Amino acid sequence: MKISLGPLLYYWRRDTVFAFYENIATTPVDVVYLGETVCSRRHELRLADWLDIAGRLGRAGKEVVLSTLVLLESGADVATLHKIASNGEFLVEASDMGAVNCLAGKVPFVAGPHLNLYNLPSLQWMAGLGATRWVMPLEMKRDDLALIQHGRPAQLQTEVFAYGRMPLAFSARCFTARHCNLPKDDCKFSCLAHPDGLLLNTREGERFLVLNGTQTQSARVYNLVDALGDMRSLGVDLVRISPQANHTAELIGMFDEVRSQAPASGQAVKRMTALMPDQSCNGYWHGRPGLEQFMAA
Repeated sequence: MKISLGPLLYYWRRDTVFAFYENIATTPVDVVYLGETVCSRRHELRLADWLDIAGRLGRAGKEVVLSTLVLLESGADVATLHKIASNGEFLVEASDMGAVNCLAGKVPFVAGPHLNLYNLPSLQWMAGLGATRWVMPLEMKRDDLALIQHGRPAQLQTEVFAYGRMPLAFSARCFTARHCNLPKDDCKFSCLAHPDGLLLNTREGERFLVLNGTQTQSARVYNLVDALGDMRSLGVDLVRISPQANHTAELIGMFDEVRSQAPASGQAVKRMTALMPDQSCNGYWHGRPGLEQFMAA
C-alpha cells in the first residue's frame, strides 16, 4: 500500500509552497499530487512553477501527478486544462468531466474523487476511457467499496482519501471574499490570510465548516489511519493525505509507521490529536454521518 499526498487545497505564498514540497521530498510519501484545484485566481504559482516542483520531486524518487481544477469558469481555465493534459511527462488527475474528455483515449489518467464514481458500471466505463486509478468519493462507506473491489477492472488502482479536512462542495461564488465584504473578482486574495481555511461556527458556537474560497470543507478532520489494515485487506492501493499548514511531514511519517506496523494504529490516532487543526471524524467510512467519530467495539 502506497501513501499519496493530495493537491494543496489552500492558498499559500510561493516561497512557502516551495519550502513545503522541499520538505515533502524527504518524507516516505510515494505519490504527490500537484496543482491548483480550487480557484484559478490563485496566482502565487503558475503552471511552470508546479512543473518545476514536479521535476524536483521526481528527481527525489516520488511519483508526481498533476491535478486539474474542479470547477472551470473561463476560457483561460480551459486553456490551462489543455496544457496540463498535454504536458507529456506526468500523469494527470481529472477533477471534472472536461478533463476526462481531454485525456480519454489519449493518455492514462487518474479519476479524481469529485467525478462521483459510486458504482461498478461507472467505474468500468471510466476505466474504458483510460483511467488507471480512481479515488473513492469521500462519502462512500467501507462496505460499498468492498463490493466494488470484488469487481473492479483489472489494472485499475484504488485510492482512498484517508486524512484531512474533507472538500465537500464547490461554488462559483467565493465565500471567503464574501466574508470580507469583497466581490469575487476583487477578492484581495483573502485566502492568503487563512492557511488552513476560514472556520465557520454555528450560532451555538459549534465548529461546523471551513470556508476555502470557492470550496467548502468539513471543520473536522477525516482520519482513517486506524483503518489501514482493513483497507489493505480490501485491496486498496493508495491512501491519500491532504496537506495542512503544519505537521504534514509528521503525519506522513505516522501513516508510514502504521502501514508497516498495523498494531500501532490505535496509538497513532492518539498521537495525531496534537497535530490536527480540529477534532477527528470517520463517520462516512462506517456508513454513519460524516462528522461522527466511530470507535469499533
